[in-house]
Amino acid sequence: MTPSDSASHPGSHPASRPANRLIKEKSPYLLQHAHNPVDWYPWGAEAFEKARNEDKPIFLSIGYSTCHWCHVMERESFENNEIAAFMNEHFVCIKIDREERPDVDRVYMAYVQAVSGGGGWPMSVWLTPELEPFFGGTYYAPVSKFGRPGFLELLNGIDRAWKEKKSDLKKAAAGAVEMLKKESQIESSGGGGIDAAALEHGALAFARAYDEKLGGFGGAPKFPRPSSLQFLLRYHSRTGDSQALEMAAHTLRAMANGGMYDQLGGGFHRYSVDARWHVPHFEKMLYDQGQLAAAYADAYLISKDPAFERTLRGICDYVLRDLSAPEGGFYSAEDADSVPPESAGEAHPEKREGAFYVFTEKEIQQFAGDAAAAFSYRFGAETDGNAYDPHGELTGRNVLFIARDESEVARRLAISPADAIAKIQIARDRVLAERNKRPRPHLDDKILAAWNGLMISGLAKAAAALDEPRYARAAARAADFVMERLRDPKTGELRRRFRDGETALRGQCDDYADNIQGFLDLYQATFDPKWIDAARALAAAQDRIFYEPKNGLWYSSPEGDTTVLVRMIEDYDGAEPAPSSVAARNALRLAALTDDETLQKRAEGAIAAFAARITQIPEAVPQMLATAEWLFDKNAHVVIAGEPGDADTQALVRAARSRFLPSATILQIGAASRPWFEKNLPFAANLKPVGGKAAAYVCVHRACRLPVTTPEELLKLLEQK
Repeated sequence: MTPSDSASHPGSHPASRPANRLIKEKSPYLLQHAHNPVDWYPWGAEAFEKARNEDKPIFLSIGYSTCHWCHVMERESFENNEIAAFMNEHFVCIKIDREERPDVDRVYMAYVQAVSGGGGWPMSVWLTPELEPFFGGTYYAPVSKFGRPGFLELLNGIDRAWKEKKSDLKKAAAGAVEMLKKESQIESSGGGGIDAAALEHGALAFARAYDEKLGGFGGAPKFPRPSSLQFLLRYHSRTGDSQALEMAAHTLRAMANGGMYDQLGGGFHRYSVDARWHVPHFEKMLYDQGQLAAAYADAYLISKDPAFERTLRGICDYVLRDLSAPEGGFYSAEDADSVPPESAGEAHPEKREGAFYVFTEKEIQQFAGDAAAAFSYRFGAETDGNAYDPHGELTGRNVLFIARDESEVARRLAISPADAIAKIQIARDRVLAERNKRPRPHLDDKILAAWNGLMISGLAKAAAALDEPRYARAAARAADFVMERLRDPKTGELRRRFRDGETALRGQCDDYADNIQGFLDLYQATFDPKWIDAARALAAAQDRIFYEPKNGLWYSSPEGDTTVLVRMIEDYDGAEPAPSSVAARNALRLAALTDDETLQKRAEGAIAAFAARITQIPEAVPQMLATAEWLFDKNAHVVIAGEPGDADTQALVRAARSRFLPSATILQIGAASRPWFEKNLPFAANLKPVGGKAAAYVCVHRACRLPVTTPEELLKLLEQK
């Protein structure tokens, strides 16, 4: 798919209307709206000046290019000439891509959640010319229904209120901003910190919300939220708590068996609309792939479950196949909507959610031939479809999921298990080949620094867990792209976005934190110290730009942009982890690699600053809980002294990597890397091979046990608590 293809909107007809100002933008989301009759402005001075000069309120619409309901609202309202004319006359209309400007999105989302109790995209917010919000919500249908005002009715009401009660609206807006400023600050707890009981309390909080039957936490809709799984796996590793492992492993298996996982092409959709992981919201996001790859790698190391390995490979192979940019980075997402195969030849086809991924039973029979029965029984396909859909887009169609294992298929068809497996694979290959002929979902081909960092981490962890060098090579290529194309060589600062040859937008804290994490994981997968140096350089820039010594945490956005009303510190680990949660763990890991006591204390201070949050609402901050686990774990250094190409060195490395060691730092030191360690971690540099053979040392608080030279001896040392 070319960039020009990816920027066209699912269902719009750009050639039929003149372009608005968004045509000059690079964001695929903004370009999707470049031919709306709405006189859209990008976020910036031109729009703000117009609002001030004409004393008009601003209508701010925030979304992203693969958002299903964003497409719906565009089709229903922003392409409606009557609605667009009213918007143009009475408002200054601004479009923002939330993925490019999370700092702006974060402020107004906090406002919408405060006033409405919910949030989501598309987000619709009305602002004063001073950018202060006075009304907001999410998706609005064009006409009133279900007790909600229609969008045009709402626009009329807001216009009247602005003309008749402007001073009241401005006063309320100013008060809202003061509320946001107050709520956005996290005060330090005074250095009291937490104890291990707080982490136990966190595990119990997840246990209370755990769905024992279906996996996951809470009811529908169900989101993957990898940071909660990573905390539970780390808590199990340190304490041996079997329930924590069961919650994480059951959830990971349930997600992988459900329709939320693409059973044919690999990779995960955004979330499940039901409680059983069956019918997904079909968009695929890079940040989910990266975090889930890391979670499945961890779970595989603990369990050695081949199902976790298959899922992990499916995630990584999907990203390398479908989200890899020629320049080396990874694209952002694939859309939920796509052209139905039966409409592929139409001049202006209407896109439908999930059309690329679902099948009628008739299609399965046609594509799979004599293996169709095995395929349908395995993946739960039914004659009348298996997906409940209140909007009717999936009626009569099947969302594929693991309904039965191969032995059940064998019994059903009265064939051997080996024949059942063969038939399922044959059918799967045939159906996938036919699916690949369909029009693909829209690709958001911008490259975001933060999301690439998450994917670098996932690939690096997969490479180490599976002993798969090609994943490490892909991670290193993406990391090189970040450092060469997204980093300013003069200032060391990151830029957030690359697209169509252009690098732009100041990096946010997550751009730094996620890449530091990725580079540290890449070191563990390659043992090339250049990735420690790269992580340390980014950490220095991150701390200079974002760190706030007063409360010991990191702001999410850089200072200096007066159009961002509130500079916020995030305290919620959601679909993506809060930057402070990641930055604190990075500081602990860098301290272990470089003997930097300042970094150790900085991380401990951040955990202490979150103490109240951890104690009162632990389920809100699972990534910080996972970070805090480091303080109570063994924190070993596993040093393998030997040349990287030697067979005995590689055998020891494989043994060390075969265990889940979340708070250990594995080092491989040979002649080429020893000078680096002499400068940065002298105690490790002094550890040498024994009797001409590679040797492994397990050291806790710099106290090293006697070296061993065989994988078996090393595994025994690693199993000791």
